[in-house]
Amino acid sequence: MKLILASASSARRSMLEQAGIDAESIPAAVDEDMVKQSMRAEGASAAETATALAHLKAERISRRYPDSVVIGSDQLLVCEGAWFDKAPDLERARARLLDFRGRAHHLVTSVVCAKGGSRLWHHVETPCLHMRRFSEDFLNRYLAQEGEALLGSVGCYRLEGPGIQLFDRIEGDYFSILGMPLLPLLGFLRQHQALTV
Repeated sequence: MKLILASASSARRSMLEQAGIDAESIPAAVDEDMVKQSMRAEGASAAETATALAHLKAERISRRYPDSVVIGSDQLLVCEGAWFDKAPDLERARARLLDFRGRAHHLVTSVVCAKGGSRLWHHVETPCLHMRRFSEDFLNRYLAQEGEALLGSVGCYRLEGPGIQLFDRIEGDYFSILGMPLLPLLGFLRQHQALTV
């Protein structure tokens, strides 16, 4: 059975590749800002919103490829009730990291599998990350080292790189922090016979 990842995310694609999963990557055109605004206005939770976004991505691509299992995933960063989007530039990334310094935030991460336009399964994980009280000198070095690469992450860090040094404690699933709850996904794909058991 053909697997499709409804995402342009290199981290999600890499996770699947490293797990030995052959999945074609086909990004879904979803107006994420509009969906987030609408769901916030309706009082939806971050988990409901992340799942709705993941579902829209998977559903949209699965209609075009009805015989394939399509994987959609989305992640929202929540800190003390506020939702955050990716920083548009390094100046705002710096401000965000300073704001998060010494505080905890959550990465609400949802994955949805769809086939023929219908949701087959979904799963949500919410890891909690505790950012340490780093110095401004450390932050300056970090920003210089990572550069614009960190703008691809809603938290302005990559745990698989120097961003790990921003934290003193992490609770929850590592793969979910990277962008997709991989182990539950693999379990579903095996149960659905999309992977060899």
